[in-house]
Amino acid sequence: MSATITADAGTQLVIDAAASQPAAPAPAAPAPAAPALATPTTAPTVVADAAVPATSSGSQVAAVTPVGAFPGGFIEQASSTAIRPRLTQAQLQALLPPAGGKFSFPAPYGTEAIRLTDSNNCGGTDCVRYVGYSYWRNMNNHVGQNTMLVFLGLDDRIGGPGLSLFRYHKDTDAVDSLGPLFVGTGLDPNATGEGIYFSGTRPTIVYVAQGDQLLRFDVLTKQTEVVFDAAPKYGANTYLWQHHSSDDDVVHSATLRDTNSGAMLGCLLYREDTAAFNFFAAVSSDFDECQVDRSGDWLVIKDNVDGKNSVDNRIINTKTLAETVLLDENGAGGHSDLGFGTMVAEDNWNQLPGAVRYWQLGQSPLVGPIVYHEPVWRADGSSHISHTNARPGLAPANEVACTSTSARGAFTRGNEIFCYRMDGSLDVMVVAPVMTDLDAAGGGDDYSKAPKGNLDVTGRYFIWTSNTGGNRLDAFIVKVPALLGNN
Repeated sequence: MSATITADAGTQLVIDAAASQPAAPAPAAPAPAAPALATPTTAPTVVADAAVPATSSGSQVAAVTPVGAFPGGFIEQASSTAIRPRLTQAQLQALLPPAGGKFSFPAPYGTEAIRLTDSNNCGGTDCVRYVGYSYWRNMNNHVGQNTMLVFLGLDDRIGGPGLSLFRYHKDTDAVDSLGPLFVGTGLDPNATGEGIYFSGTRPTIVYVAQGDQLLRFDVLTKQTEVVFDAAPKYGANTYLWQHHSSDDDVVHSATLRDTNSGAMLGCLLYREDTAAFNFFAAVSSDFDECQVDRSGDWLVIKDNVDGKNSVDNRIINTKTLAETVLLDENGAGGHSDLGFGTMVAEDNWNQLPGAVRYWQLGQSPLVGPIVYHEPVWRADGSSHISHTNARPGLAPANEVACTSTSARGAFTRGNEIFCYRMDGSLDVMVVAPVMTDLDAAGGGDDYSKAPKGNLDVTGRYFIWTSNTGGNRLDAFIVKVPALLGNN
């Protein structure tokens, strides 16, 4: 069932009512603990840096490492109430190597990780900035290469060199520091890294906004190309914010903001193949952001369309401009990421605590099965979803997203990196501890301390920042196992 309404700007919107959920109830009692681990009858076959189908049943729990996969990790059900003790400061000091060193997390994790930075990158200060966000890639498309490129913000006001490039050797785990990225290029040499992301296909290209221009920047040649300039069409008194690009580098989106007031004016969509702009004006002062999906076919705008509750999702077909609205109370995404015609999103109205739903954006009516939830309602902390590993044409059983969390309280998966399939099996692969202490000094405020990590294009590497319970942030990469069959 759907209904048509007219928004403030006169646009007709189709409201999807079939996906409605009842209002969120009071916190539920803890669910039963997950069953003991069992070994699957057939282990998934994994090819390095390539997408392969999962062969294990969603009801089975992997306790072995598939051929070609990274070691470690374990699977529990989403309903598990197990809480793992956090690593102590003494344990972390004994565990962590200097920058450029590999280490393995202790049981029950058993995963391998690489430390990218330490105090030597900052002259002893807390200069490492958090990775930009869970939906922006800090790691390049390295498929078929022995090395991976990574960028990080190292604040030059407090001892760092500014936004910097690193090279990680996948075969030896060595890390090279390649130095400042934007010095002498006309771009901000002390850019934080937030809002900068690697192309989904071009290994040396990052996207960066400067004023009302979206730019492509080659991290090796240091050459810059203008993708589009919004000023001639929308006025010079504007700038771009929270921009995104399709994985084929053809379709781009950005929030357009007023330079003087900072007001969010709406969402801009640009197609390079036709050099065409579309603009979707904000319909409320609650406008949050917009994101084009990785196929370039769908745009999701977060705005309060009906003036009730909180932010809704405007889902727009970028070719036909047909629009469907998913209301907040019907499951509209809060923290979310987009795949190829799909959205993985938290639903804060769901009856299940911490529910995450998987939406196929072209469906009518919209259907969003639950693919993850927490066993109990959490009193504090944050979680951020990354689906930057999305690939086209995969069945939900072969699609995986990962979440990183931080919290003060003791909660199941409340300070960990974990992943789950899009098939509703509710199998959760626990990858690694985040190692962050929100009460420690390193990193600044709680938002800056939150990991907000992101996956590479293969789903085999996850990058995040942690204060490791100390007085500074540092960056880490963990090798993601393939116990779910496909990353």
